[in-house]
Amino acid sequence: MLRQTAFGVALSMLVLASGFTSNIYIRSHTLTQKPTQNQLSPIQSNRIVISTTLEKSVFEQINRFRVSNGLPKLSLNANISRQARIHSLNMAKGKVPFSHLGFKQRVKTISIGYFSAGENLAFNQGYSDPASEAVVGWLNSPGHLHNVKGNYNLTGIGVATNGKGEVYLTQIFLRSK
Repeated sequence: MLRQTAFGVALSMLVLASGFTSNIYIRSHTLTQKPTQNQLSPIQSNRIVISTTLEKSVFEQINRFRVSNGLPKLSLNANISRQARIHSLNMAKGKVPFSHLGFKQRVKTISIGYFSAGENLAFNQGYSDPASEAVVGWLNSPGHLHNVKGNYNLTGIGVATNGKGEVYLTQIFLRSK
């Protein structure tokens, strides 16, 4: 899709992926083992940037949506965000494909007992507000919306941008014990 901007035409793309939450229930199992809007935070490695500002924006937008639909807010969890961030970084670096591969391992690595888990992914490029584009895309997709509206109480969000301007967003949802 092409969008006209103040500086000309920018190529914009949004790709979404949703985890299958209805099939991911682990019962009675305890596991072991944050600038101005749209600015990127200064954590950089090989032209990969982590954006805690975008992460916070996704978190706030998802909670606003949940509250407006009579659902409780999600609590942001640092351990969940760490796993979401690692996955976004790995996708941005090209170490793993844009996919849910390794989702079960990401959840196992989080040291929180849980009943259910879900994951939403987004990839976009060329948007002035990649967090909002991802959230709007998720809310307009039945599978993603199912996760956003799901019976979860914890979440974690990770956003990474590579040198090509590709933005990878991962949101993990958990229903803790």
